[in-house]
Amino acid sequence: MAATIRDVASAAGVSASTVSRAFTAPDLVGEETRGRVRDAAQRLGYLPNRQASGLITGRTGNIGLVVPDLANPFYTEILKPLQSRARGADYELVLTDSEEDPELEPVLVRRLAGQVDGLILCSPRMSDEQLADLPAGLPIVTMYREVPGRPCVLVDYADGMEQVVRHLVALGHRRIAYVAGPRGSRAGALRREGLQAAIGRSDAELVEIGHHPPHFDGGGAAADPVLASGATAVIAFNDLVALGLLAMFTQRGVRVPAELSVVGCDDVAITAMAGVPLTTVSVPFARAVRNAVDLLLATIAGNDAAPRPTRLPTHLVARGSTGPAPR
Repeated sequence: MAATIRDVASAAGVSASTVSRAFTAPDLVGEETRGRVRDAAQRLGYLPNRQASGLITGRTGNIGLVVPDLANPFYTEILKPLQSRARGADYELVLTDSEEDPELEPVLVRRLAGQVDGLILCSPRMSDEQLADLPAGLPIVTMYREVPGRPCVLVDYADGMEQVVRHLVALGHRRIAYVAGPRGSRAGALRREGLQAAIGRSDAELVEIGHHPPHFDGGGAAADPVLASGATAVIAFNDLVALGLLAMFTQRGVRVPAELSVVGCDDVAITAMAGVPLTTVSVPFARAVRNAVDLLLATIAGNDAAPRPTRLPTHLVARGSTGPAPR
């Protein structure tokens, strides 16, 4: 027979109402008493009824995550650490994919609003106006996009692009192409701005190839324009685009890096396993997730401190896809 709340109360030497408060309103119970209740519950295998607790506290025990594209390994790589961090705080994760559709994102947020206690928007594509119009009472944290008045976790893409330019210029490259991603990507806009600023401080020139889907096929489609540009190096919006470029260059008989150097962005796991291991800008996935979950839990708990962006560093990982510029 499953343990009951009365069994836990007897084992911990407290009342059943104290056990209930320890799970539903822990701030009202002393730390030592909470510890006794938790230990007794673990020994007895007691699990509080989440649904019943929710009726009392108004909490669901869930946090939501909205990502643009689950087929992109950038977003799948954050799932495991995010779920682990959430469960460590006794929350479960509810996940949805907006399919790179900025009009679908606010619809998904409103659908999730009654099912979660708070929400993490990862690289949201919706407009500033749509973000401002989201449910006011729902705690929201954004990742990889700054939103005034909301807590957010950002990555220093500008410095990452500075590192890339220094690396390529040191290798002798003076004509560098850039394959941009979706027009609605704010992270992409930051990369482009950082890249333009870094190029402006160097003696190299930048050739912008245009916006392409942030997928493997998007990189393949950009390969011929890159080759036609006369660039000796190309920087891709993300690693998937870079891998698409590598594949098409191989088909075209272009040797990487002897004839053309390629750089990605994000450092997803598959980049080191490519036929030519990819030079890329590494993003601190685990640290970004930890910061995002902690910010969201603080917001859910009613921390009214003025939200300030958390900005995390990036670093260049040089692998086999970059080399000296061809003579």
